[in-house]
Amino acid sequence: MQLRRARHATQLIFLVCGLGIASWAPMVPYAKDRLGLHEGHLGLLLLFLGFGALLIMPLTGIFINKYGSRIVITASALLMAFFLPLLVVVSSVYLMAVLLFLFGASVGSIDVAMNAQGVQVQKLYGRKIMSSLHGLFSVGGLAGSLGLGFLVKGGLSPLYAAISISILLIIIALFQHKHLLEKETEQTTESKVQARRYAWLRGSVIFLGIMCFSSFLSEGAMLDWSAVYLRDYKGMSAAFSGAGYAAFSVAMAVMRLLGDGLVEKFSSRVIVVGGSLIAAGGLLLAIFSPTVYLVLVGFILLGIGAANIVPVFFSDGGHLQTVPAAVAIPAISTMGYAGQLAGPALLGFIAHHVSLSAAFGCCAFLFLFIAIAYGAMMHRLR
Repeated sequence: MQLRRARHATQLIFLVCGLGIASWAPMVPYAKDRLGLHEGHLGLLLLFLGFGALLIMPLTGIFINKYGSRIVITASALLMAFFLPLLVVVSSVYLMAVLLFLFGASVGSIDVAMNAQGVQVQKLYGRKIMSSLHGLFSVGGLAGSLGLGFLVKGGLSPLYAAISISILLIIIALFQHKHLLEKETEQTTESKVQARRYAWLRGSVIFLGIMCFSSFLSEGAMLDWSAVYLRDYKGMSAAFSGAGYAAFSVAMAVMRLLGDGLVEKFSSRVIVVGGSLIAAGGLLLAIFSPTVYLVLVGFILLGIGAANIVPVFFSDGGHLQTVPAAVAIPAISTMGYAGQLAGPALLGFIAHHVSLSAAFGCCAFLFLFIAIAYGAMMHRLR
């Protein structure tokens, strides 16, 4: 019973993380207008969110070892809920940069801690549950991207809509805190593998990290740029501009919930190569489609194709014969999240100097790169 409650609590924390970060997506157009920014400056500003997350991730491991992931999860969730409404009202670019840095740090911290908690629960369960956990993250992405838009459309100001979501995050985090695994329980499941110094520099680890970076970059593009793209390039109203990220999130959530069965039925090569081609096709459809509805179909195809690519990379990293999983997985994860959190700034630079459509085209090219590179190199990942 206690283990089942821990699993359900961990699922809800994944939901909280997805809900919190996705609620930022429909706020981006409001922030762009309020601060008077063009795409290039907005991209640089969004970089601070990535900096906050990437800088806190290595430190989060230290906090988890000292306090346990349960404490870190709850503290991070409360901080994320506190900073979210402030992002709606700040009118200074410099203060917005600070708040995005802190918001990104809270997101990065809860991301690492909830995955650590999930790994421990999975070990105690004795069977795979990580795909379903990440599926709940995508469900949170759906609820966050659409929820704020519906609250605004229903008459709430963006500030009160953000406050409402923050209250929900706080309630879930506080009520689930006692059901998460305690530090002492986590310690009994820790791996005894001793990491070799600089093992993460092996070519197989770097290759998988680059693959993850390329895939995660497109996820970050959907979070930070899909709402702007739909509003400014396709004419969708600002209140529902988060629908693009919602369509992407629900497709990814469904495919991740089905992910374990798909990996068992098909080979990892089929999942990665086929998924990459579907994702690239979805992006190209979104770029060249003359109607909003087909753009949303393109985002759905992107979610379907990309959903199970990264889990395959993590699985490959955990089975490398020459590098311990304790070394490979954190290194691959860090490189991947660098793409998700910091990569969109690169797209902002491209959008400013060329167009946002061209930036999305670069994401499609990266998926083609993944399909070709993984198809050619997967047999050497040992």
